[in-house]
Amino acid sequence: MLASYFGIPADEAVGRIEEFEKDVKRRFVEEPGQMRLLIVVDKLLTGFDAPSATYLYIDKKMRDHGLFQAICRVNRLDGDDKTYGYVIDYRDLFKSLESAITDYTSGALDGYAKEDIDGLLKDRTEQERKDLDDQLEIMRALCEPVAPPKETLQYQHYFCASEPGNAEQLKTNEPKRVELYKGVASLVRAYAVLANKMEVAGYSSVEAASIKEEVAHYVAVRDEVKLGAGENVALKQFEAGMRALLDTYIQADPSESVATFEQGLVGLIVEHGAAAIGKLPNGIRKRPEAIAETIINNVRKTIVDEHATNPKYYDKMSKLLDALIEQRRQGAIEYAEFLAKILEFTAQVGSGASVGAYPDWASTPARRALFDFGWSTENDIGHVHHVIQNSKEHGWTTSGIKERALRKSLALAFQELDPDRLDDLISLLKQHDEYR
Repeated sequence: MLASYFGIPADEAVGRIEEFEKDVKRRFVEEPGQMRLLIVVDKLLTGFDAPSATYLYIDKKMRDHGLFQAICRVNRLDGDDKTYGYVIDYRDLFKSLESAITDYTSGALDGYAKEDIDGLLKDRTEQERKDLDDQLEIMRALCEPVAPPKETLQYQHYFCASEPGNAEQLKTNEPKRVELYKGVASLVRAYAVLANKMEVAGYSSVEAASIKEEVAHYVAVRDEVKLGAGENVALKQFEAGMRALLDTYIQADPSESVATFEQGLVGLIVEHGAAAIGKLPNGIRKRPEAIAETIINNVRKTIVDEHATNPKYYDKMSKLLDALIEQRRQGAIEYAEFLAKILEFTAQVGSGASVGAYPDWASTPARRALFDFGWSTENDIGHVHHVIQNSKEHGWTTSGIKERALRKSLALAFQELDPDRLDDLISLLKQHDEYR
């Protein structure tokens, strides 16, 4: 085994046992996803702490201190993902363990951390049911303020923005969305533990079906809110294990591939146009107002996020979006016309250009930003580009000295720029990979 681990001949590997043990222990603590199982004999009972360790399999006789030390390897909490450890006992040692815990009060185990002792033994199924019930109550309380009938639009208004495209409301409601995302993740984990043994945990078949439906509802709410707030950067944010839990326990029917949204909704509209609507989750897709508000919130977030890359352009886009929203609010245009306009507008924002706004030679985001900054001819842009590329040093965006050197070169080349405009230009250049 050592030979294959190090990729060397067996006779050379014999002398590297200590190195092997050191590396394995390090990986078990620091890279638990890459070292999921560790088999030991009379090792790691003292002086070793791996809080992420969750399961302990015991297949040897142990008692007193040794048994207690072994149990404590999985009894430490580790963030939100771990609330207790599991002990799989092949030797019926629990009577000895109960005795060891009792002895603690008389001093036999004095010196152990209090958190290692409290609640050391609990009924697994009872605790798992309590966890599930607690997580359901947390989600119910979190969603209680949502207005009736508690459908997609109401959840969007509560967790995203009651006024479509209101950037301030989107920002203000961000903490509520974070709690929603965390709560749903914890609920799915708690449900997955009991999903195949709900009746064993004391739930009736009717209760089990109701809970499954409720968990699925909250998962759908989470996904729609993420999309509505433009925070669905990619479904990759869920580790493979979480996706497996969702697929295994929440969705009973074969999953329908809707859209990955890895490029975001705005990017999806740029790529597919109106067909992107057909890729939205069903809860949004079947409600026209939810479609419009989701698109508006996403394009507003894009405008806010990208503003620094071209302030003049995105200020203009923001005003145009406000005008479109106001037209719709006053009933000046019908929904179908409004949706067509908002899709066209979103495609413009997503591509960073407006039809007829830029000459053909302003073909990159950086060149368009310089065009909007004030240089209006190809020769002007070419000259600016040449000065920047010949004056900037590698890593200038993180070095005060290098930034000042570039600033001095730009000041000499473009004396018409006052200090404030020069500051604006430096800030603009930092936003574009082409000039970093």
